Amino acid sequence: MSMPTPTRYWFPAKRYGWGWGLPGTWQGWVVMAIWLGAVLYAVALLKRQHPFGFVAVLAASTALFVWVCYVKGEPPKWRWGK
Repeated sequence: MSMPTPTRYWFPAKRYGWGWGLPGTWQGWVVMAIWLGAVLYAVALLKRQHPFGFVAVLAASTALFVWVCYVKGEPPKWRWGK
């Protein structure tokens, strides 16, 4: 009988505070790169010409990124570094 492998979170919890730290797997890094690409796209192409589009892309991409962190990351709770 083999032991089950522990769950490998894409986004491990921060040591102090609430939330997630840097990605711990390649999947997490891919998600973070896609989010960063969406933010850079919004800044470079939409900020001056389409301010509402800029806010929409920024809000949607950040909300999706936080959702992925919540689903694929460690359960969020306040941590005191122990």
